[in-house]
Amino acid sequence: MAYSKEMKIAKENLSRETKVIRAYAPGRINVSDELLTRSFIVAPDQVIADWPPQRFEELTAAHLDAALALEPEILIIGTGATQRFLPGELLAKLAAKGIGLETMDTAAACRTYNILLSEDRKVVAAILMI
Repeated sequence: MAYSKEMKIAKENLSRETKVIRAYAPGRINVSDELLTRSFIVAPDQVIADWPPQRFEELTAAHLDAALALEPEILIIGTGATQRFLPGELLAKLAAKGIGLETMDTAAACRTYNILLSEDRKVVAAILMI
């Protein structure tokens, strides 16, 4: 996949400060004007760079606290190159808070985040690079 491929979102009236995923390639993602090469969390108004888990196997309930603090109605978790499913303890934590959850490979998570963002949804994406 060529890195120059840009993802477009349909809504034109997003503010300049809105955090949009502009481009994706394995190991690197552009969020607005920032190049990220490590796992991160993105919300419409902020990016938490260098999110501690770098691999799906490292993900714990405590790691999700940073994403949950942003009070999403939908949490997308990009699980790396392939789609993985969260263990029961993590699913239970999210279900108890009434938060919608989608897990998908990182490329799909980037696209889905932009789509939900364009629909004015309160979305947060926790993206694992590996």
